[in-house]
Amino acid sequence: MSMSTSTEVVAHHWAFAIFLIVAIGLCCLMLIGGWFLGGRARARHKNTPFESGIDSVGTARLRLSAKFYLVAMFFVIFDVEALYLFAWSTSIRESGWVGFVEAAIFILVLLAGLVYLVRIGALDWTPVRSRRELVNPENSNSNRQQ
Repeated sequence: MSMSTSTEVVAHHWAFAIFLIVAIGLCCLMLIGGWFLGGRARARHKNTPFESGIDSVGTARLRLSAKFYLVAMFFVIFDVEALYLFAWSTSIRESGWVGFVEAAIFILVLLAGLVYLVRIGALDWTPVRSRRELVNPENSNSNRQQ
């Protein structure tokens, strides 16, 4: 390692350290400034949530289906994999046919995962009763006529 490159590395680390110190100092300054400038209220209503606008009706505790979280996880997984494809697309000329084959295999693995999710019904949001009617529509029609 020559002297000029080691000096550049040290200068780079010092610049990052100064940036980190300034960022942490700015955060602390804003928190302390808010604490000094903010009003002090010790009343019981201080801890109750403040709602402006339309009067609230009902409870704020909504029950969400677990399928919502599954779809959110699937979205994050496939979105991160799309980022890999974008990174690959920037170097498509340098990677050549080998990179193209690797990307094709990667896409096939993604499609296999998507087919698996569809096959097990992970992306199906219809209720179980409706699904049964979709599978046997002739049985549901004969039951309704009787």
